[in-house]
Amino acid sequence: MPALSMFFGIIVRMQSERGGKHNKPHIHALYGDDEIVVGLDGEVLEGSFPGKQLKLLLAWMAIHEEELKANWKLLCDGDGYFKIDPLR
Repeated sequence: MPALSMFFGIIVRMQSERGGKHNKPHIHALYGDDEIVVGLDGEVLEGSFPGKQLKLLLAWMAIHEEELKANWKLLCDGDGYFKIDPLR
């Protein structure tokens, strides 16, 4: 699963899941032993994060919404992906 970005100990990944478990565009994020799956609309689909890290992740997602959507389309079309700037 490609890593799109890393910031403040959070690793953000994305993979296309045609007919997959979550049935909507989403990212997977890791922070230590915690893992979360969040729809591109901000809905938590699975897992959990500590409060502060969840707020950082959701802020990053809001800032990079268009880039996340573009990456989702690229991955679904089998055309690869591109890195997204970290939260600073």
